[in-house]
Amino acid sequence: MGPLVYPETGLMARIFITGSSDGLGRLAAQLLSEQGHSVVLHARNEERGGQAMAAVPGAESIVLGDLSSIAQTRSTAEQVNKLGAFDAVIHNAAVGYQEPKRLTGDGLPHVFAVNKLAPYILTALIAKQQRLIYLTYGLHQSGDPSLDDLLWERRPWRVQQAYSDTKLHDVFLAFTIARRWPSVCSNAVDPGWVPTKMGGPGAPDSLEDGYRTQAWLAVSEDPAASVTGQHFYHMKTRKPHPATRDSESQEKLLAACKQLSGVDLPA
Repeated sequence: MGPLVYPETGLMARIFITGSSDGLGRLAAQLLSEQGHSVVLHARNEERGGQAMAAVPGAESIVLGDLSSIAQTRSTAEQVNKLGAFDAVIHNAAVGYQEPKRLTGDGLPHVFAVNKLAPYILTALIAKQQRLIYLTYGLHQSGDPSLDDLLWERRPWRVQQAYSDTKLHDVFLAFTIARRWPSVCSNAVDPGWVPTKMGGPGAPDSLEDGYRTQAWLAVSEDPAASVTGQHFYHMKTRKPHPATRDSESQEKLLAACKQLSGVDLPA
């Protein structure tokens, strides 16, 4: 797998983490940076970028881009590619399940644009890495596997369902990449219901296990981490929604993302 190892071996990895100005993304960045890995952060604007760099002083650099915008997501990918090769990307950026229905400048539901379409665009446009990690959530099990009405044009808006749908889409994407790009380790991670700003202070799951799992998958040579097409929870595999294994459904979602973004996933 190349130099994707923990510091005791003396070989470091280079990792890009979306949404690393706070929450799980920032915690994963702090951990990886402390271990000696080279970490590039991401934030949606300069103010949050400054906060991220202050919180992870060992970070290599930061890229800026609002992932609710197709144009800015493309720009984010361009900025990353200008920095050179990366070993892993952690697709951590997301918005939560309390959002009202609001449309982006591209006419898409905000939660869909950030949680689903942005990871697709970044995956397609950033030069291929050895490892990809997509953050999902346990609520993906309640997502709509039909993949119909992705933009909520016919259904009455239900915010938790919309969020659950996008987290299901992220598992679909992780498994699609695993199937299409067999040389890449592509996995989905459920961090659990953890006490972040999104999860709330009363969340019962382990915050540490939530961010350690994504960091572990990004850099470890542990055979348990050197796999692809798996769904993880606290460093152990967990059964995902069965629909996510269906290749026809995977291709249906991929085609929709291509049509909406104008971006094609490389062969």
